[in-house]
Amino acid sequence: MKTNFNINNLIRENIKSLKPYSSARDEYKDVSIDEMVFLDANENPFENGVNRYPDPQQNSVKDLLSGIKNVSKKNILLGNGSDEVLDLIFRAFCEPKEDNIITLPPTYGMYSVLANINNIENREVLLRNNFQPNLDEIYRAESTKTKILFLCSPNNPSGNSFKKSEVKHLLEHFNGLVVIDEAYIDFSEKKSWLEKLEDYPNLIITQTLSKAYGLAGIRLGVCYASESIIAILNNIKPPYNVNELTQQKAIERLQKVEVVQEEIVKIKAERNQLIARLKEINFIEEIYPTDCNFVLVKVDDATKRYNQLVVKGIVVRNRTSQPLCENTLRFTIGTNLENEKLIRVLKTIE
Repeated sequence: MKTNFNINNLIRENIKSLKPYSSARDEYKDVSIDEMVFLDANENPFENGVNRYPDPQQNSVKDLLSGIKNVSKKNILLGNGSDEVLDLIFRAFCEPKEDNIITLPPTYGMYSVLANINNIENREVLLRNNFQPNLDEIYRAESTKTKILFLCSPNNPSGNSFKKSEVKHLLEHFNGLVVIDEAYIDFSEKKSWLEKLEDYPNLIITQTLSKAYGLAGIRLGVCYASESIIAILNNIKPPYNVNELTQQKAIERLQKVEVVQEEIVKIKAERNQLIARLKEINFIEEIYPTDCNFVLVKVDDATKRYNQLVVKGIVVRNRTSQPLCENTLRFTIGTNLENEKLIRVLKTIE
């Protein structure tokens, strides 16, 4: 539990006084629309399924997510991919050329990119050799201008989750916002931090429909936070940031949660089988623990092995340039046939 936290101390002054754009669909919110004639938004009147502007608050999608995640709609914001959500957080709370954030490499690269785009200093604190946060160094890097700490857990590219006790300590003692990126949480046996959302007013959780839900192509990211934080982000988001086709496809998939769960079970089973088979490859030196739909492995020469796999028609991710990841490759868990081909090829290259 965190007390004495005031979100108003973190918001940029210009955002506090900003008057949000009010779209035609924001102004008319009556749900009984079947018999209405809409002449307010300068739309093409001829129906084709997408001639009208989409719901700017994506209420139908949020209704489904609220039920699945057991979180109030008032605590949910949707974005054009998680990257838009992350960018909104930067723009709401970080003053360019003044504030800073803390990231924990090796981690998701967009945190650093967005910091550069928004002209925000990124204070990097390397994870420990076991890919866990270094709390002492994090607190040492923190200053009065530090607004956000980014925790990717389960982490990309290492695959592991951060210890609950250490995340709890950061939530209780870090003075800014703590953003926990849970893009891969559905593949983990660990519980989501969503259960603790009401305990920590400084907590923001991002998730996505790109991974477990298999909707990478529609670009839909989800932000869970306190009602006050969501209200701030709603004020600065573009009015129609999630298009109608994305909303329709998301609704279709969210109505089939049991199918998604079956796919997750299959991916996790394939992950376990692949890890067992990777132990047979002589040039793989270490297989790192994973709570994700990928596995990071240390090899003798990552660039050499990457190029050999490409020649054989298999594309993986070479992570050797990342901190603590020298000579590592990241294998996404594919279908049984794809995973079998990977093992077969790995056994043939020298």
